[in-house]
Amino acid sequence: MKKRIYTNEIIKQEGNDVVLAGWADARRDHGKLIFLDLRDKYGKVQLVITPKQEGAYKIAQDIRDEWVLQIRGTVQKRPGNMINPDVETGEYEISVQDIEVLNQADTMPFPINTQGYDVSEEVRLKYRYLDLRRERLNKNISMRSELIQRARDFLFKEDFTEIETPLLTKSTPEGARDFLVPARLHPGKFFALPQSPQQYKQLLMVAGFEKYFQIARAIRDEDLRADRGFEHTQIDMEMSFVDREDVMALNENMITAIFESFGMKLKQKPFPVFTYKEAMDKFGADRFDLRSEEDKKNNVLAFAWVVDFPFFEKDDKGKWTFTHNPFSQPKEEFIEDVVAGKNVENILTTQYDLVCNGYEIGGGSVRAHQKQVLEAVLKIIGYNKERAEYEFGHMLQAFGYGAPPHGGIAYGVERLLMILRNEEYLREVQAFPQTGSGRTSVMDAPGDVSEEQLNELGIQIIKNNKNDKRKKN
Repeated sequence: MKKRIYTNEIIKQEGNDVVLAGWADARRDHGKLIFLDLRDKYGKVQLVITPKQEGAYKIAQDIRDEWVLQIRGTVQKRPGNMINPDVETGEYEISVQDIEVLNQADTMPFPINTQGYDVSEEVRLKYRYLDLRRERLNKNISMRSELIQRARDFLFKEDFTEIETPLLTKSTPEGARDFLVPARLHPGKFFALPQSPQQYKQLLMVAGFEKYFQIARAIRDEDLRADRGFEHTQIDMEMSFVDREDVMALNENMITAIFESFGMKLKQKPFPVFTYKEAMDKFGADRFDLRSEEDKKNNVLAFAWVVDFPFFEKDDKGKWTFTHNPFSQPKEEFIEDVVAGKNVENILTTQYDLVCNGYEIGGGSVRAHQKQVLEAVLKIIGYNKERAEYEFGHMLQAFGYGAPPHGGIAYGVERLLMILRNEEYLREVQAFPQTGSGRTSVMDAPGDVSEEQLNELGIQIIKNNKNDKRKKN
């Protein structure tokens, strides 16, 4: 049999016999003619089955939506009054000679030929593998792949090296709760899943790689909302021998190149720059929307940088904590204040955030690369020498071996994609997202584990009556 082709290839195959495979998207009986729409990853094509092809016609009478089929037939032009201008293959159809049913399908739990917004989250995510057949979601996930590839292409051209960093690491304070992983070979001790590759990418700068990037998984045990889940993906990068303006310039070029390659209109180039104070005074927030009503109707993107953030703020106990992370470099004029531990409320950091249409889409900073600066920052937020050594001794030691000045940034891939695809919820741009209650789609995780597994890890579950639904029921 001939090699299978895809639906989008038939426009160059008029008059030829072809083999296609996919899902039955719709079936229509018109007297003696049966029409089927066949769908694959690239689109749809209309199949025509007549009684002349007796075997195919008999099979086609039983076919229902979402059956998996392989067909052989001849590509032909549709009659002029039957052309569908809304479909890429709308001028052509396949006169079917043979049909093979590769698999039948049960009745679907919901229709997939709609946008899907009206279907409950619980049901959609339970059957996510069906939900993903939806054209909108298929485009979202496909564009996610294209977005990452275009970022990779840009960074490779700028001489970056792609390096993976560990998923099993150490629990450190980086702004959210860690997900902990018990270490079987080290009873009573735990790994933590990474909130970001922050420390490893700085260590790679100490190692001399100079330009690093990674498509990194970031895992944070934090409260869920429309644009935030337990897991997300970052375009993460770090560069040596740079200042703030160097990092911002390269990234502005990258973001501009990527979004314009998708045909998006940018409101302003170069991107405007606001200090944190200016943003708060003008917009009341450090993530804001610069678009006019006309811009919103024309699907315009309004990017802007926010700089000069406060380094420290008071926590709910009245103690100093960092606003971004403890590894940022203070602005040059505040380094002496940091080292002396004075004027803390006025110290500004080299942090920069990139915002677009009301979202923060990326953030980073020039990093502290001198041991005494990181030690001073940790002292301000209440670390004594022993605690600083325990949690960050590896970083302090590394900085003692000739760490270069360096800085970087990380982008949330999901937020970039939400902007590109005009989606409101994170779940619309992830293949298998968490539900609003924090359960993983399809797999129904988290779940119980066996006593044998717990014993092997030396763990005992102590039930909390307040949270144990079985007790309440």
